[in-house]
Amino acid sequence: MQRLHLHLLSDSTGETLEMIAKAALAQFEDADVVRHFWPMVRSQQHLDRIMGEIADKPGLVLFTLVNDQTRLRLEERCMALGLPIVDALDAVTNALEQQLGRQAQGRPGRQHAMDEAYFARVAAIQFTIAHDDGVLAEDWEEADIVLAGVSRSSKTPTSIYLANRGFKVANIPIVPVSPPPQSLFALRRPLVVGLTTAPERLIQVRRNRLLSLNQAPETPYVDADTVAKEVQFARRMFADNNWPVIDVSRRSIEETAAAVIALYNERVATGPGELGSRPI
Repeated sequence: MQRLHLHLLSDSTGETLEMIAKAALAQFEDADVVRHFWPMVRSQQHLDRIMGEIADKPGLVLFTLVNDQTRLRLEERCMALGLPIVDALDAVTNALEQQLGRQAQGRPGRQHAMDEAYFARVAAIQFTIAHDDGVLAEDWEEADIVLAGVSRSSKTPTSIYLANRGFKVANIPIVPVSPPPQSLFALRRPLVVGLTTAPERLIQVRRNRLLSLNQAPETPYVDADTVAKEVQFARRMFADNNWPVIDVSRRSIEETAAAVIALYNERVATGPGELGSRPI
């Protein structure tokens, strides 16, 4: 299989470009692609230094550059080297300009501006980290979203992902021998979502976790009957409280978070009424 060098150039952090490249590469299973990441390219001198590296490892150049001069120089240099080059945002930006009847401002990193939304996102991250794994129950009413589930059902990584999207999240472990405080069942402001998973999948995840910690891989924590009863206990709690439930067995963190956000938006659109405990 031929190796492809993929060069990603951005005049900002490059986060958007990386996500686009990752999404596109996911469609090419087992492709031999080496990614070269070049963020904060904001001068022709910086670009000239990078072009030496690109010339040594020629391949596809994917970029997001809003400065016309830097962009033109990149295009000229790539043309001279015979390299294919693609602007990752051109089509979308051009379509928006036509529909809005105005030109794009051409300022790098606009989506990372330290505005009100930025500081709200920072506050959400701080809240979420402070309210991980069932702590500070007295603050749960301040959360936007509360995730409940058995151990290793992706509560913490999903919470952090949601926090980066600006949601204040608390997450709570459901343990049959130590039920959560009654305040959980009296929450009104937050959307409470139950996370569940197939017992077989949960056992696999837990066993891998034990092995990574150099602990005995055979304990009640991974016993089939115990885990099945634990999952059943959590599902019954979700149903009894009419909480929406998301099965994370075959979902990535991003997919689980997207399902949570959809539930949250539905709740905002329809009011604080219950969504019901339908599985998702």
